[in-house]
Amino acid sequence: MMSNDNADQSLPNFDRLNVLIVEDEAIISFLIEDMLRELGCSTVRNVAGIDEALTALDEERPDVAVLDVNLDGVEVYPVAERLRERGVPFVFTTGYGADGLAPAWAHMPVVQKPFRSEMLARALEAVLAKP
Repeated sequence: MMSNDNADQSLPNFDRLNVLIVEDEAIISFLIEDMLRELGCSTVRNVAGIDEALTALDEERPDVAVLDVNLDGVEVYPVAERLRERGVPFVFTTGYGADGLAPAWAHMPVVQKPFRSEMLARALEAVLAKP
């Protein structure tokens, strides 16, 4: 894990962002959380399933979300739909890359696993820059 003193200064700083991670693999979820904290995100909430994610969205609106496409065999698209309805930007993560997305979501940013913090940062920067 990098300390902030050694962080790549060319990466964006997501200071004070509130992020929702929807990821069913705990180790990957914690790894993404570490990456986001290194990028300056102040609040990171991890959930592992669709129902938990929808409940989290009812409780608090995140600034951005990171969604694993496949949650223990269940696709995350109901969460993506709710985020889209509420105007919350998000990125997908999957081991299959863009080919792992359903055709209706193929236009959305996807970060292929395994990924480094730079890849995640660039994807988040892109969705946060959209009006």
